[in-house]
Amino acid sequence: MALVIRYQKVFIHALIIAGVVIMLYPVLWMLSSSLKPTQLIFTDHSLWPKEFTLDHYKNGWKGISKTTFTTYYLNSFMLVFFAIIGNVVSCSLAAYAFARLEFKGKKWMFAVMLMTMMIPLHVLVIPQYIMFNKLDWMNTILPIVVPKFFATEGFFVFLTIQFIRSLPRELDQAATVDGCGPLRIYTKVILPLIVPAIVTTTIFTFIWTWNDFFSQLLYLTGQDKLTVTLALRMFLDAMGESALGSLFAMSFLSIVPVFLMFLFFQRFIVEGIASTGIK
Repeated sequence: MALVIRYQKVFIHALIIAGVVIMLYPVLWMLSSSLKPTQLIFTDHSLWPKEFTLDHYKNGWKGISKTTFTTYYLNSFMLVFFAIIGNVVSCSLAAYAFARLEFKGKKWMFAVMLMTMMIPLHVLVIPQYIMFNKLDWMNTILPIVVPKFFATEGFFVFLTIQFIRSLPRELDQAATVDGCGPLRIYTKVILPLIVPAIVTTTIFTFIWTWNDFFSQLLYLTGQDKLTVTLALRMFLDAMGESALGSLFAMSFLSIVPVFLMFLFFQRFIVEGIASTGIK
């Protein structure tokens, strides 16, 4: 019986490893192609290149025209930074209000917040574009960043609400007895205890904002305003097939920050989501 169980575990692990290899193959092929000379990208089908070159990384980092990928990375990190600050602050405040405070219209406001999670993004594109255009915010990060400061991400609000509801109300009552108001209870009691939810919000905001292409394509047009995701398409638009090697090289470098973010903070994602009862 023990032998059968052992073989079952080996079989399951073999299936998992095979699945991982299949899922990672496109990334491995992209990395391999970025290290091959251009003429061998589609002729050398092995993952281990017969000839190695770093020219694609050097040429790709120089970017297009006079703008290097240093500028694109700085733009992406700045965009991600403000998006994270906006989501963490606004969503945690909104979640605290829904979970702990009593005010008129709380139930229907909470229902409206949940409804916003069900509205497709593309339904709002035209009215948002018209509004931001009238505000003269085009070719800036403001249309992407400013909404984050108004708790527009219902998923993160709901996630944090569930986490706050798991905290005992006796903590709030004890803080009230000590003379704390709602704002001090939020900063001194609630905020330190919802760190897993905040970290989860930070990680998902980083990944979603970094990988976002549509919104950035819609609002960012200037060469010096482009992010990494927008700059990648410029290789094909401006240089054609001869820049495929540089495209693969910069594409691989573009996923490194997301990979490192997930790698180092994976346990916080699991803890933050599992603690809220959402699996």
